[in-house]
Amino acid sequence: MTVAVTLLGSTGSIGRQTLDVARRYPDRVTIVALAARGSVDRFVEQAREHPHARRALADPEAARRAQAVLGRPVLAGSAALVDLAREPGADVVVNALVGAAGLRASIATLEGTARLALANKESLVVGGTLLTGLGLDRIVPVDSEHSAIHQCLTGEPAHGVSRIWLTASGGPFRGRTSAELTGVTVAEALAHPRWTMGPKITIDSATLMNKGLEVIEAHYLFGTEYDRITVVVHPQSCVHSMVEFTDGSVKAHLGATDMRIPIQYALSMPGRWECPVEPVDFLTIGRLDFEPPDPETFRALGLAYAAGRAGGTMPAVMNAANEVAVAAFLAGTTPFLSIAETVSRVMDLHTPVEPGSVEELEAVDAWARREASAVISGD
Repeated sequence: MTVAVTLLGSTGSIGRQTLDVARRYPDRVTIVALAARGSVDRFVEQAREHPHARRALADPEAARRAQAVLGRPVLAGSAALVDLAREPGADVVVNALVGAAGLRASIATLEGTARLALANKESLVVGGTLLTGLGLDRIVPVDSEHSAIHQCLTGEPAHGVSRIWLTASGGPFRGRTSAELTGVTVAEALAHPRWTMGPKITIDSATLMNKGLEVIEAHYLFGTEYDRITVVVHPQSCVHSMVEFTDGSVKAHLGATDMRIPIQYALSMPGRWECPVEPVDFLTIGRLDFEPPDPETFRALGLAYAAGRAGGTMPAVMNAANEVAVAAFLAGTTPFLSIAETVSRVMDLHTPVEPGSVEELEAVDAWARREASAVISGD
């Protein structure tokens, strides 16, 4: 059986690894659509490898350039990416877009019949209520942690879950104090010890905001209250997460630190294909360590819990402020420790309400971005 895949965010880390899986299984995976933001050279290379796939780039100028090189139509604009998600013909839509821009594409997918392989965590963080109301049973998480939980819960009754243990690598600054993080460089923050990811998610891992976003995701995906979702730092990143049940049993999902495994599972489920990477050798792994996160140094994790518990539009505000602050840090215009401070100050300015539409969420998102920019610039 061949799985027809629409790939949104094809030029990013998850997108490229999805194409690696497709390359490994050409008889099982057909790429029917490719979409990205604006990386022309990489996109052209991908489009040539999959000449029959529909094509779209969010950046109109990038789309014009790609079309000129390919000699074939390339749809242009953010709406074109959403249209590809909505088009029939795909069994699975992999949403690997970066940031809140992925929400509309996730909604468009669930309004159709395709399975949503969700790597865009902001979709659930920003619009969790809207998404889960459209078809939670058709969302398959691609994050290694949520894929692990999803697999641990298969066949288990929801009422039997007592706790979700969400594992975190600790990022490049595990064990450091706030004083030791003063003046850290972008290069240091991007040097993740375990995972190869895009720059935004790598910085989020360094602040532990990525784990905070995953806490909110887990709340929506698995219907688990925040006081029953516990983050534990596991530097080996071999245990991808654990589920504790009411009888005291714990299921843990273990595997290699390679995103192609959860990507492949999202395409193959309920079946499984051969491992795409070298499997874990339990005879040489040595040890598995677990420790609590440091909430004083890594404030972003606590901010995410607070935003999730506040509910309504607060997670959208937190996420937007974080995106602006991370972009400023990557550009060298704000220090590392100011990321959490910026998010905190913008959250303090907001009173959450229940969103009734995507447009309301986008308006809140835009407000939070303006406020975060003002905090960073000192206005």
